[in-house]
Amino acid sequence: MRWVVFLRAVNVGGANRCQPALIAKQLAKFGVVNIGAVGTFVVCENVSESALRTAIAKKLSFKCEIMICPARDIIKLASKDPFSRQPSGTDITRFVSVLHKRLRTLPSLPFSLPSNDDWLLKIIAIQGRFVLGLYRRQMKAITYLGKVEKYSASLRRRVTGIQFRRSCRFSAKRSAALLA
Repeated sequence: MRWVVFLRAVNVGGANRCQPALIAKQLAKFGVVNIGAVGTFVVCENVSESALRTAIAKKLSFKCEIMICPARDIIKLASKDPFSRQPSGTDITRFVSVLHKRLRTLPSLPFSLPSNDDWLLKIIAIQGRFVLGLYRRQMKAITYLGKVEKYSASLRRRVTGIQFRRSCRFSAKRSAALLA
């Protein structure tokens, strides 16, 4: 089975510092590939989720949440192009939060803060462990993002490209090749 790993709150504001490229190198036996500097990895080898979680945790000098998702779930989400009907522009950021586990009760959607008419943050969908949303690039939006993150105990990844697939830093076609 192949995985995508997200480390929560790594290399943010000088706290929880680590070197994801070094971690990937140290976990080469699992086929770990580092994606960027914020603790996102693609795992190409067949390894159990628990063995992977343990191996990653041992490489960190601090405790953090480790979200591990089957790569096929990420590819499935990306292939649906979930933001295609949503507004875009330089003042709007699209994001996907990966929940540690599914929410027991779902809010009615879309969920907008502070209001539906004048939203700074809008949750447009919750699909399994994925929360999809938009926020306006305004300072007050950060407050609302923090509230949602505390509520859902999630990890937010920005989606800045026009197409969701591009923003994941690897296309669905390349992702499929990683799964083969």
